Amino acid sequence: MKRFFNKTLSALRSDAQLRVGVIGLALLFLIVIFGSVIATHDPYFYGPDSLAAPGQNGHLLGTNHMGQDVFSMLVYGVRTSLMVAITASMISGVLGIIIGGAGGYFGGKVDVVISELINVFLLIPTFFLIMLIVSLFGSDIRNVMIVIGLTTWSSNAKLMRAQALSLRERTFVKSAIALGETKLQVLVKYILPNGIFPVVANTTRGMAGAILTEASLSFLGLGDPNVISWGQMIYQGKQYITTAWWITAFSGIAVIITVIIFYMLGDGLNHVLNPKYSQGGK
Repeated sequence: MKRFFNKTLSALRSDAQLRVGVIGLALLFLIVIFGSVIATHDPYFYGPDSLAAPGQNGHLLGTNHMGQDVFSMLVYGVRTSLMVAITASMISGVLGIIIGGAGGYFGGKVDVVISELINVFLLIPTFFLIMLIVSLFGSDIRNVMIVIGLTTWSSNAKLMRAQALSLRERTFVKSAIALGETKLQVLVKYILPNGIFPVVANTTRGMAGAILTEASLSFLGLGDPNVISWGQMIYQGKQYITTAWWITAFSGIAVIITVIIFYMLGDGLNHVLNPKYSQGGK
């Protein structure tokens, strides 16, 4: 435990992007945990102060057309963004690791089929596919998270396949096979655990993409109307952009900051986990 803690501290000291990403993510989680304390109003309450300007009548960042406090909605929107980012990326990461690892390790016809499947998903315009599926099956937030995860696994699978192709030629893998372990045991015990590091970094960056996708769907009117999200706020405020700019401006800034945090975290993890970077070369 002490060794892990020391290695983590060393990684944070050595990479500024990782440090910024971890601090930013910690702040987001603190907002989620203490959201009810930080929020100055009930974000679901329709108050009498419609389109109040920032600072007016006790509303720090103003209100929307239904009198809801924008600052409180931003605070509660963090929960939605993190939930979408983590759930969708976990689905994408797990599928990518399993499918890519199996294709790269087993090879032969299995690899051919999986490679073609990966190429098909890489060629499909993912966002339009997500739009189509959400339009058909509903814009419930759970549907949105699942659909994003099920349509963005191909990049993770491609990375994992490349790792598996390399790892299956290593001495420790061949030794395990010589000792009588089955291919499935080798895949689970040696290939997947040793090849997931690039996928972890890519999945973290994928969290930023999931947040942008959910915000884009909400902006187009395909978001869950029962959930407070930044994309939904932008969608609701776009018709008041000339008279009540704060509705869309602050929610848009929140999306940008959160996406930057996840990109910084993903790049930092890539620097730390990628041997080329850890050895001082780029």
